[in-house]
Amino acid sequence: MQRIGIFVCWCGLNIGAVVDMSRAVEAVSKFPGVVYATDYKYMCSEPGQEIIIQAVREHRLDRVVVASCSPRLHEATFRKTLARAGLNPYLLEMANIREQCAWVHQREPEKATQKAIELIRRAVSKVSKLEPLFESTIPVTKRALVIGGGIAGMQTALDIADAGYQVILVEREPTIGGKMAMLDKTFPTLDCSA
Repeated sequence: MQRIGIFVCWCGLNIGAVVDMSRAVEAVSKFPGVVYATDYKYMCSEPGQEIIIQAVREHRLDRVVVASCSPRLHEATFRKTLARAGLNPYLLEMANIREQCAWVHQREPEKATQKAIELIRRAVSKVSKLEPLFESTIPVTKRALVIGGGIAGMQTALDIADAGYQVILVEREPTIGGKMAMLDKTFPTLDCSA
């Protein structure tokens, strides 16, 4: 059975002044698979991250939901926190209750609270289906293939070579130059095009 932990952030007054935090934490703590739920003023702060690390260790959590601001802002922070706690950093799901609840329902705390609970419910459902991911690297050969030996292809090949990379230029015709090779003279200098 999975052991999911939920961490609800007040984001100072951004969320805490609108969403009923104690009611939200009480409601989400009853979701299937949830063994721990808490809230804190600033979950992204060092003390907030320590709360997550301690809870992962003490309650043997294997999945984490953070309900806070946009994942764009702190998803990397919380992934690093999970890694520091010894948990796969990809077993994290975030619920954006700041922008999607507190900010859009500033004058409707009941709606904001209900919506926050529902967004967290969805995050719990999703995190329960996540599989651990592992980072890997693939060696890259720093070499370029340029297809077409016309003017654009030749210039591209020269630019890449000037940048210090090996270039392979492929042309289907027996000579390079493309349409330029068919011209007698070039404008405006009337130089020979060949």
